Amino acid sequence: MDKIVIHGGRRLEGEVQVSGAKNSALPLLFATLLAPGTHHVGNVPDLRDITTVEKLLTVLGARVVRENGAFTVDATPIQSVEAPYDLVKTMRASVLVLGPLLARLGHARVSLPGGCAIGARPIDLHLKGLEAMGAEISLDHGYVEARAERLKGATICLDIPTVGGTENLMMAATLAKGTTVLENAACEPEIVDLAEALIRMGARISGAGTDTVVIEGVEALNPLEIAVMPDRIEAGTFLIASAITRGDVLVRGAVSAHLEALISKLREAGAEISEEGGGLRVKGPNEIKSVDIKTRPHPGFPTDMQAQFMALMALGSGTSMIVENVFENRFMHVCELQRMGADIRIEGHTATVKGVKELLGAPVMATDLRALAGLAADNTTEVSRIYHLDRGYEHIEKKLKGLGADIERVKE
Repeated sequence: MDKIVIHGGRRLEGEVQVSGAKNSALPLLFATLLAPGTHHVGNVPDLRDITTVEKLLTVLGARVVRENGAFTVDATPIQSVEAPYDLVKTMRASVLVLGPLLARLGHARVSLPGGCAIGARPIDLHLKGLEAMGAEISLDHGYVEARAERLKGATICLDIPTVGGTENLMMAATLAKGTTVLENAACEPEIVDLAEALIRMGARISGAGTDTVVIEGVEALNPLEIAVMPDRIEAGTFLIASAITRGDVLVRGAVSAHLEALISKLREAGAEISEEGGGLRVKGPNEIKSVDIKTRPHPGFPTDMQAQFMALMALGSGTSMIVENVFENRFMHVCELQRMGADIRIEGHTATVKGVKELLGAPVMATDLRALAGLAADNTTEVSRIYHLDRGYEHIEKKLKGLGADIERVKE
């Protein structure tokens, strides 16, 4: 198993290119199941979850060619309706095959998902929505089985604005008979990216990016051709990496409209951020100011940036309060930061972070998908269990090295 070794204290400088967004690439690749023909999806990141999708599409019958960050998917021969446990268990997003298979073939059998251990993320909202559209749902030996001769439009009010649920139901509704209205829908940029892709395929969708999405079903869809949007979480991570090392980095591909809440908080912390060169340039502050954050669904502060921002606040000049409102187990990185000398106390969903003058290198585990506090730490930090990082970031150590970080991947 690999680990990452970081010799901290290096100021990051230069330019870095943001990869395509995994959380957009996954639903876009699954959307190819909706229509026969040859689909082209570009700017796909090289990540483990993407490899899982490639295997799953192949198991379902698609012919997949992957080359230089681009996928060519011939979805014409799709016949199998079963997403097996050995693939789905490794990636929770595999449940996104449910809507497209049911909509196109009238039948889907999908293993209950696995994935990250960051709290309960049940798929009951996906299933309730499909039932409202006329699907018959049953659970059998760990599999969800759904059947419908043709789905019917319905008004569906989601209990919470679930991203996966919004995506699954939006894809399913494109081929349903009649109009589907998704209320309390998720508003993330990845939802908008998927909606734009479906519209290119011939779907009729309005309201994506708001809490009400309207889908008018059509008889058939056309093959897809699209490039995946830049990864806003990777972009935000590099913004924080520059801030925590007092660096000066141009993050190419970063879109300010996708990162407004984070940018606002980084500016409060003393960072200078400007738009230039097809991205965002961030200059880290000499003194990091402590600020409070509360995670919220988009457009609020993203939960996927909470761990990185906590690492920044660990070096703040005062005390900050970090409230996690999205996932109940999203503080698993705290004990690792404490091993590096961070002063953090947790009470329920709130972490109180008292800034310290320096963090110290230590052996730690990447228990969350993020957080490389070792960049700013004194001495050497060894990060193990980096398969979590590999699920979220494309070649992160190479990109950081290109910015001047003393970092390498080695075998444990």
